[in-house]
Amino acid sequence: MTIKELQTIIDTSKYIVFFGGAGVSTESGIKDFRSKDGLYSQKFKNYRPEDILSRSFFFNHTKDFYEYFKLHFLNDDIKPNKAHIWLKDAESIGKVKCVITQNIDGLHQMAGSKNVVELHGSVHRYYTVKKKQPIDGLTYILNTEDIPVDSEGDLIKPDVVLYEEPLNSDVVRKVIEEISKADTLIVAGTSLTVYPAASFIEYFKGKHLIVINKEYMQFKHFIEGRVGEILSQIKL
Repeated sequence: MTIKELQTIIDTSKYIVFFGGAGVSTESGIKDFRSKDGLYSQKFKNYRPEDILSRSFFFNHTKDFYEYFKLHFLNDDIKPNKAHIWLKDAESIGKVKCVITQNIDGLHQMAGSKNVVELHGSVHRYYTVKKKQPIDGLTYILNTEDIPVDSEGDLIKPDVVLYEEPLNSDVVRKVIEEISKADTLIVAGTSLTVYPAASFIEYFKGKHLIVINKEYMQFKHFIEGRVGEILSQIKL
């Protein structure tokens, strides 16, 4: 698929939904998970990252979890890239109706997108485990080398979906609703290998399914490349 063909589809679409994975954020300097230099290629204290990012590890090795979490997921220097900016601009003129993201970095909101559905939660939200109360967790996490707890000793947890945890049912309903309404679905920066997230494209009944990724994927409307570099060539 060429940029010109993509431009034509964008110009004629009425309800575009964007479904993004880790590859959307890599251009901002955030590591993905499964590439050769991704997080899963690097052990931490002899733990595998996919084990660290699990519910059982969080509760059984909380201090190690937070050490890893602070090292890889809390970075104030990370800024939105061309993909995030283009999506914000496309939403502002009514082209893109919804951004669905598998990422937890909050970069879409930082760029200015309004209708963002976060499949796996956000590192910008926290809650207490026993009371299930929202809390400004970053203040506690960044100010202690120990396990972060609130003033009553209740453990603080990031509002992110870890392995062994289900997706939020309200979020799932919203994702299915938006994808079902789309006439064009742009799937970008994801290899569609993580389930159940990858299964949501089955709900797309529209006209154009567009896939943008660094590595080749067998789709009719496929563009190989970095998401921000591709999208920024599309005029709005």
